[in-house]
Amino acid sequence: MPVPIPPTAAQLEKHRVVSREEWLEARKAHLQREKALTRIRDLVSAERRALPWVKVEKEYLFNAPEGEATLADLFDGRSQLIIHHFMFGPEWESGCPSCSLDADHAEGAIVHLDNHDVAYVRVSRAPIEKIEAYRKRMGWKAKWVSSFGSDFNFDFHVSFTKEDLAKGKVEYNYARVDGHDELPGYSVFYKRENGAVFHTYSSYARGNEEVDGVFIYLDMTPKGRNEKEIMDWVRLHDQYEGVEGKTGSCCASTQE
Repeated sequence: MPVPIPPTAAQLEKHRVVSREEWLEARKAHLQREKALTRIRDLVSAERRALPWVKVEKEYLFNAPEGEATLADLFDGRSQLIIHHFMFGPEWESGCPSCSLDADHAEGAIVHLDNHDVAYVRVSRAPIEKIEAYRKRMGWKAKWVSSFGSDFNFDFHVSFTKEDLAKGKVEYNYARVDGHDELPGYSVFYKRENGAVFHTYSSYARGNEEVDGVFIYLDMTPKGRNEKEIMDWVRLHDQYEGVEGKTGSCCASTQE
């Protein structure tokens, strides 16, 4: 899907201006579309919760600052677990700017998730030492573990081997697409009282936008997201002042 073309300064200068009464009439008409979208979102959310589950049979081990942890350990006493598949490859020196934007948003939500029977954990293939250094640089508190040496990222289609990439297309977002070594996503799991763990949901590409409130704010403004490529304006939160050049987004080419 092409990125909407942002309005030019000239177009904004010539934007239609009307009386308060005419504006109110147009606003009320648009409100009906917004309400329809809300109802559709509620319906889609209900359908998401009703999706069938898959039992996780494989034993995954992660490296955490305090030592090894299993997938079941990551629930931390809760019955629900959200995994943020954070793009941070083993050779990378820092995390993906777009995934970092997601993480910025999550930090304020974690206390609420923790107290609503939901654990939130970031998973990347970078070594835990690199993860910890980057986490401290960003000032984040969320639990973050390394899946290096595990099949976890590959099984959930967010990391790809050289052999995968050599085939030209990889399995991502439930389709065959041009690949990268790391791609973003979220996966959700449920743990029953007997300890059985189930995979309930995964989202990828633009399906991840729902967690980023900044998009909602920007979509309310006359300029919108004001981007030429998806998320080309995103920077790490400590790079906005005095940044030279454009780092862009590592996720842009796969976002649909």
